[in-house]
Amino acid sequence: MSFCCGAGMVGSIGSVRHHKTLVHNVPIMFCPVCDRIDVHPAIEGEYEILVEYAQGDKAPEVDFTDFVSVDNTSELFENCTMTDEAASFSDVLKQQIDISLDLLGVAKDLKDDEWREALMIRLKRLSERLKHYNKRKQISQKSA
Repeated sequence: MSFCCGAGMVGSIGSVRHHKTLVHNVPIMFCPVCDRIDVHPAIEGEYEILVEYAQGDKAPEVDFTDFVSVDNTSELFENCTMTDEAASFSDVLKQQIDISLDLLGVAKDLKDDEWREALMIRLKRLSERLKHYNKRKQISQKSA
């Protein structure tokens, strides 16, 4: 599992912009707290080669799966939470909140005020994100 700003990064398949080229269907890791997105380390080399060729051809968009076979997605994300399988994004956020609450208890026991404050900020961000996600989900269900 990868970590960012202390939070666990979540695995998914997404689109990544590299300069003027948008690459679709890339295995990525993203942080639900600070929104950082990284190309999954296991395919980073292939991604960089594809982007180099796409930019040389001045292609505005490419599909990663058209050029690179990623057959082992479950193995690729086996040590992290993945939003594309089983769990919904809401479940992922709830899981991150639970982990942060557990860590908050440890920080309080250790009387580590700096860590406790960082966890409170993380919890606030995760809670806000969950609230906005649920609100968008309700709106989309009403309009369907």
